[in-house]
Amino acid sequence: MAHSSVSRSEQKREQILAAAIELFCGQGFPHTSMDEVAKKAGVSKQTVYAHFGSKDELFVAAIESKCVVHQVTESLFSSPEKPEQALLQFGYYFSDMVLSAEAIDVFKACVAQADTHPDISALYFSAGPEHLIVLLESYFIEVQRVGHYQFGDARDAAVRLCLMLFGEMRLKLELGLAVEDIVPHRLQYIKETIEMFLRAYRSEI
Repeated sequence: MAHSSVSRSEQKREQILAAAIELFCGQGFPHTSMDEVAKKAGVSKQTVYAHFGSKDELFVAAIESKCVVHQVTESLFSSPEKPEQALLQFGYYFSDMVLSAEAIDVFKACVAQADTHPDISALYFSAGPEHLIVLLESYFIEVQRVGHYQFGDARDAAVRLCLMLFGEMRLKLELGLAVEDIVPHRLQYIKETIEMFLRAYRSEI
């Protein structure tokens, strides 16, 4: 009985997050109310507030949910002894996430409102890019302790890897340009990027 209750609660939470992302992207954060999110999710406004205490909290959770959905979580970085495997997997997951229509739409929505609502951009950066950078930074520090790689400033290394993985495809998608010609090479690009990145930080010892 308890398990069923938890499952229903989690299902409602996912419905709320999905509705929030769609509304935030479609009409912007300032123009989206908790009432609208509740209606679109098919739950009561009280249920929305029971899961998320404020609209800011809901926005952050919606962004973070994209990372969890695409499996970019702490568990991916549980083995500092095998960075080659972990980072290649990260590259594939990260690519799926940052190239998804939802990720592009959220980013564009934040940029479109940056002049009038910079606080939205700050929330997005904290929940999205900063979240991933911190995950990578912490992992690189653990990998360094093993001794085979030296990343120097681990945060700089994390930023460097993420920006390289964005690649030409993310740039084109942000600009609304066709990407069919570079899709076939995308997986190879990710693999070669990870290999080059690790080669650059390999310890001489």
